[in-house]
Amino acid sequence: MSEQNDNLEGLMRQSLAGDQRAYAALLTETARLLKPFLSRRLRFSNEVDDLLQEILLSIHKARHTYDGKRPYKPWVYAIAKFRLLDHLRAHYADHLRHAGDYDELEEILPDDVTETALSYESISAEVEKLPAKQATILRLMHQDGYTAKEVAAKIGMNESAVKVAAHRAYKILRERLER
Repeated sequence: MSEQNDNLEGLMRQSLAGDQRAYAALLTETARLLKPFLSRRLRFSNEVDDLLQEILLSIHKARHTYDGKRPYKPWVYAIAKFRLLDHLRAHYADHLRHAGDYDELEEILPDDVTETALSYESISAEVEKLPAKQATILRLMHQDGYTAKEVAAKIGMNESAVKVAAHRAYKILRERLER
């Protein structure tokens, strides 16, 4: 593992423990890591900056899902990849329909980041097979970016129950996707 990976993972652990300076440093380093990744894939610098802010916000909202036993970069690149795909679908739908070459979208995650990259479609298909309440919770938290507290208020559960249901759903998904 490289020194940068160790540093990012250390900053993430410190920020999860409440260290605001570590969190600010983590976001700065993450932005520095992701900007070239986005610049190679988007035409305009204002698009890169806007999407980078959306990704950092998604990271902020999803930071409670980070598993400190796993590397930080694959986790953050997965978030960036899904936000980028959402952006491309929303802003370039006509271009994509006529392009015909969708293979490049599947190659978007760098090889050195993770050994296996699951497709958005395979994960979405597995989420749909979950019990309705668990699927709703995951969609609200990961597609719509709600926090566990916001999801709890929205669907009439308490925050702890939402976190438990999400955890159980993650466990089921992990088992199904690792097969």
